[in-house]
Amino acid sequence: MAENTTLARPYAEALFRLALEEKALARWSEKLQWLSAVSQDPDMQRVMGDPRVSRDQLTGLFESVSQKVLDDEMQRLLALLVHNHRLPLLPHIAAQYEALRETQEGILEARITSPYPLSDKERDSLVQALEHRFGRKIRADVHQDADLIGGVKVSVGDVIIDSSVRARIGQMAVALKR
Repeated sequence: MAENTTLARPYAEALFRLALEEKALARWSEKLQWLSAVSQDPDMQRVMGDPRVSRDQLTGLFESVSQKVLDDEMQRLLALLVHNHRLPLLPHIAAQYEALRETQEGILEARITSPYPLSDKERDSLVQALEHRFGRKIRADVHQDADLIGGVKVSVGDVIIDSSVRARIGQMAVALKR
């Protein structure tokens, strides 16, 4: 995977610079997400891996599936990726582009894990507290894990805030062993 990330980086950075110049970060994001989704379709992956399918056929297939999304710039990107045999990198390119966009817009990604479903009010309150703590906008991804028993576990970048009952029990066990 590290190799795919390395190969995708120049494409993502070039697209990001272009999107910045055009002041079209969101538009490029949508289009890259679309192409990424198309490239991850199992049928499309079979076609992309078939050596009997020519570059022109592959480009034509992507264009026919993505007619409403592709403008001239996206068609040139698609042609470049097909020519360089880099279509499988589309999900990596899209992910790296999103990371660059989030950094530019000051958005942090937070993974919130709770043992039960959070109400909208609880989620919003937690996101607001995180935004206050980190001084940046937070995009939250909420997951459930019944093993936590109670409380929540939040990871933002390399910061982990674990206020789950399971973590507290673990801390008490360590303290008692001393």
